[in-house]
Amino acid sequence: MTEPTKTSGSISELLPHVAWIYDGSEIPDPHGKGEAAVKFIRALKHPKSKLPGKAFQLDFWQERITRRCFGDTRPDGSRKIREVLMVLGRGSRKTSLMAAYMLLFLVGPERRPYSEIMSAANSREQAGHIFKEMAAICRATPALTEAVHIQDSQKAITYRKHNIRYSAISSDAKNAHGYTPIAACIDELAEAPKDELIEAIETGLNKSENTIIFLPTTAGIGQLGPLFEKYSHAHKVIAGQIEDESFLPLLFETPIDADWLSDDWLRAANPGFPHGYPDWEGTVRYRERCRTSPSERAKFERRHLCKHLDGAANPEWDLSIWDQCAGTVDLEALRGRRAHLAVDLAKRTDLCAVAACIELADGCYALHVQSFAPEEGIRRRADNDSAPYPLWRDRGFLTACPGDIVDRGIVEAHIRNLCDLLDVQEVAFDQYLAREIMENLEADDIPVAAFPQTLANYTKPVDDFESLMLTRRLVHDGNAVLRWAVGNTVMMADQSGNRRPNKARAADRIDPCVAAIMACGRAVAGASGQSMYETADESALFF
Repeated sequence: MTEPTKTSGSISELLPHVAWIYDGSEIPDPHGKGEAAVKFIRALKHPKSKLPGKAFQLDFWQERITRRCFGDTRPDGSRKIREVLMVLGRGSRKTSLMAAYMLLFLVGPERRPYSEIMSAANSREQAGHIFKEMAAICRATPALTEAVHIQDSQKAITYRKHNIRYSAISSDAKNAHGYTPIAACIDELAEAPKDELIEAIETGLNKSENTIIFLPTTAGIGQLGPLFEKYSHAHKVIAGQIEDESFLPLLFETPIDADWLSDDWLRAANPGFPHGYPDWEGTVRYRERCRTSPSERAKFERRHLCKHLDGAANPEWDLSIWDQCAGTVDLEALRGRRAHLAVDLAKRTDLCAVAACIELADGCYALHVQSFAPEEGIRRRADNDSAPYPLWRDRGFLTACPGDIVDRGIVEAHIRNLCDLLDVQEVAFDQYLAREIMENLEADDIPVAAFPQTLANYTKPVDDFESLMLTRRLVHDGNAVLRWAVGNTVMMADQSGNRRPNKARAADRIDPCVAAIMACGRAVAGASGQSMYETADESALFF
């Protein structure tokens, strides 16, 4: 095996919150529970182990985590740590470690007679991974072979002597609320779309004393799903914003702005590399293949660098490039310049947006987007979308319309203000629910046109928007709502590579990005002397 490139940046320097794993500092163990856990795990056998006698491979970094989780106890011997979030690169053998931890409660020094232990995951297949590891270890360890009853069909193991039962369940299990475990593991929380499963398990843990839950996972995506809440809490604990000694954050993650080609960060996110896992050469080869594919690069960054990514699972665009387009967009200073507007109204209760793409010199454009949402229920909307709507409102990126619906009058007034300020050539609409505003504007000689949401109609605007961004000819004002929407955007495409935004596949809202694409596409076409009447399909010609 080729060793990782030696660099000056140690893991302790790159990830100071886990420096205690590597610095050899003393880990409290007043009751010897950490030492007992380590001895038990080292006594296990694993059928794939390359150590003498098939001994379980508990490497230095895993041993340190084990001692901290089980040994750092309160004066009365009860647990100090009750929840462990472990974000690791793929192939870091977290499943084997979690199997050993579950065995600690099933047959090891943490066992309690007549208790329940469980592991869970989003899919039935994923849920079975820890069970398979536990079963393999039990069958390879002579002292356990006769002591336990393994039920492969039910993904369950029972310790006969004390009637302790381990079960593996998936998110579709109907009886998750019926469990009262003393220890639990939810595998790959990043893949769980909703929080019902973790809620059921956590409420079950609350029924017993001195319980613990382990959350091993690769990095997540966006601000939806149960992982983001845990991930946000972990960062607040690390930053000292919250004091929570019961929560242990183990984030082997790469900052979002870090160089994805760095060997330093690859090693930091994968503590098993010095011990032979995952395969260094194979991982580096995969990294090289990702140079030419944004979507593959995103997968690499999430699964191997543990970057928590903005937006979609397969993002269409790299937000680091988007961020490089940020600048100052002063509408007053741009007064009188040629501009094209686009409007995505959506439903009255949803987010909608108005985009203005303004011509600058040398083929460059300024982009200004204003979003709108109902004021009532804005905090509920923030919870549902896991997005900071109140903050965006306070920063001016989002207009909160009084009441429970988006006031079309406020949207129309904003469009008219832009028309007074700029030399607006055209206002393009996603015509769904927009006829009234379009007729009002048309009556005052404001040029309006429908923008049908078809693949044929979006192909060139999508390409133009992408080209402006990639060539840094698009200047935006760092609008946080727009950035969120750009990161959420995924496309549907045909065999010829023609693309249009796909709201159905997006994890979060993309309306501001849709309006931006429409406006930029029309602005580029307008600068070339083409009007909507020349470039759109026949269904656009409503007026």
